[in-house]
Amino acid sequence: MGERDDQDALAERFEEHRGLLRSVAYRMLGSRTEADDAVQETWLRLSRVDPTEVDNLGGWLRTVVARICLDMLRACQRRREEFPGDGLPDRAGHTTPGSATDPEEEALLAESVSRALLVVLERLAPAERIAFVLHDMFAVPFQEIAPVVGRTPVAAKKLASRARVRVRGAADSGSPGLAADRRVVEAFLAAAREGDVEGLLAVLAPDVERTADAVALSPGASPVSRGAHAVTRETLVFGRRARYADVALVDGAVGVVVAPAGRLLLVLRITVEAGRVAAYEVIADPVRLARVDVTVLDA
Repeated sequence: MGERDDQDALAERFEEHRGLLRSVAYRMLGSRTEADDAVQETWLRLSRVDPTEVDNLGGWLRTVVARICLDMLRACQRRREEFPGDGLPDRAGHTTPGSATDPEEEALLAESVSRALLVVLERLAPAERIAFVLHDMFAVPFQEIAPVVGRTPVAAKKLASRARVRVRGAADSGSPGLAADRRVVEAFLAAAREGDVEGLLAVLAPDVERTADAVALSPGASPVSRGAHAVTRETLVFGRRARYADVALVDGAVGVVVAPAGRLLLVLRITVEAGRVAAYEVIADPVRLARVDVTVLDA
């Protein structure tokens, strides 16, 4: 077999793993474009090695793509630390209201991983994110994760454990109280998405109050709105963003994150009383968003 035939055979073997590699990279990076870049770089590195030296191609590829993703996450973190507020792209940053997103990427995101999870993953340190994704989402043993993150297996296990606490939080998301609140919030979110006026009026308390950061409002809009009919009208406007929303635990209570392409835009801190939404606060100011504790609700 000639050199060209060997390269073609290697390319075919790589294609068998592309889907899994893309899935791993997507969860690590939270961006379809960046994931594709990482997978392409993995292929370039494979094309430069002697395939006879690779005993376990799947394991080799997974290790390489994970190291590439770790380097990308660290590079982005350094840029944020070195140039704060200088207008550089921020992976955990805040998509401007009304900004366009790729429908294909949104569909992929909705099918593969929740927006709430991507929001939480963005807040992890790079090594924590890599360890958590590899172990908890792809069942990679810590002996294989350790060389990727440059730690011992025991230290890699601790990284994943810390990440797990950040992702899932300390609250029992399966408790009856939270489960009941979740049903209310999900009904509220579904009605907002569908523009269902009757559905909103049914789930909102008659004296419901909506407050919001100025950055989340149209010019001249009041930061406070009261009464089910007034709040319903404003929630229908919010409904344009509801397709990018997901339920999550927000400061320990069931709320909503709005994250186009997995990038946190705003959160809704919701108060549920007697089976209805009694109040909700729209938090969109970047400083306040950074202080909000977001964790993932169990499926």
